[in-house]
Amino acid sequence: MAKKYLAALALTAAISGLAVSAAWSQSSGVSDDVVRIGVLTDMSGQFSDQAGPGSVAAVRMAVEDFGGKVLGKPVEVMVADHQNRNEVAVAKAREWFDVQKVDMIANLINSSIALSVVSIAKEKDKIAIVNGSGTSRLTMDACTPNSIHYAYDTYALAKGTGQTLIEKGGTSWFFLTADYAFGHALEADTSAAVKAAKGDIVGSVRYPIDTMDHSSFLLQAQASKAKVVAIAGSGTVFVNAVKSARDYGISDGGQTIAGLLVWLPDTHALGLDTAQGMILTDAFYWDRDEATRAWSKRFYDKMGRMPHMGDAGDYSSTMHYLKAIQAAGTDDAKAVMAKMKSTPVNDFFAKDGIIREDGRFIHDMYVYQVKSPQESQAPWDYYKLVKTIPRDEAFRPLSESTCPLVKR
Repeated sequence: MAKKYLAALALTAAISGLAVSAAWSQSSGVSDDVVRIGVLTDMSGQFSDQAGPGSVAAVRMAVEDFGGKVLGKPVEVMVADHQNRNEVAVAKAREWFDVQKVDMIANLINSSIALSVVSIAKEKDKIAIVNGSGTSRLTMDACTPNSIHYAYDTYALAKGTGQTLIEKGGTSWFFLTADYAFGHALEADTSAAVKAAKGDIVGSVRYPIDTMDHSSFLLQAQASKAKVVAIAGSGTVFVNAVKSARDYGISDGGQTIAGLLVWLPDTHALGLDTAQGMILTDAFYWDRDEATRAWSKRFYDKMGRMPHMGDAGDYSSTMHYLKAIQAAGTDDAKAVMAKMKSTPVNDFFAKDGIIREDGRFIHDMYVYQVKSPQESQAPWDYYKLVKTIPRDEAFRPLSESTCPLVKR
């Protein structure tokens, strides 16, 4: 009897040990023996200068700088062009998560696409880190426990550019708004900032996201007599709109043209003759300090242009993700997200940056003015600092959040 009891006890212990081992293997280490990062971006369309090849280069730089492995397992970077088509992005995200076993999707320029993909990441219990898209809905009603909004958002842009222009006398506004999720959010957040500062919204018009002819919209803006003509859009269409506004003599008539999202490549494409004097809000500028200059030179050597906030954010967030896997001892999404949220970021992109419960990465933002051709001393020497917005002021306070993850 004793022998049978001991044998049964040993068998029970062995089975329990196997169960514990199986549970441990599911929650620790690297699933599939590979960490896969998918860069889902616009590789060839109107936002390719604001993301595309630059975002891919930045993510790969982070992986290389980390050593190409985490927890002893290789890190692979996959790339797909979503073509600014929501159905293409959704299909690719599902394929990556279900078939290719991608652990994290990065960049996600185009706010409509970002909103769709973060929802899929939540459904599949994977991670999405947004650097390209700006809609503040990503940390409001559309927030998820699986997504992080990293570089900037429409609230921060409105806070910086909107308030600064009102302080400079721009008390009446007319909006030219790109007719998609980002443009709508940017107009809404900027309108709220203008009204809070006792400014007036005298009108608005929405233009198709892919239009190349802004003439009728600009004539309405000109006729409004608003002190500020605010363009709530991005990409090559935004660049064309600013050029057209200059051609129509809007600035000559005393109206200020405001770019509510101006990427560094936009300024480069416009040229200082056209862009000079423009006020803009940014999360990163390559010439801010020694650390930004050092990293930016490395990026320039790879891409032949200076990086913008999306590039820097893609690098910083990818590095933070890999460090979180290393610290958590697993690539399990819940464990990695918990580690990312509990660990401050201190690098060339952000000092004492933290990820809040709504998924918003908060850090300092910066208001710049575009230099005149005479002020610029070298290639890519485009901006002069107007002011720094501290992290706790730059982004929407949690007290105003509609994110269900925020504790009340």
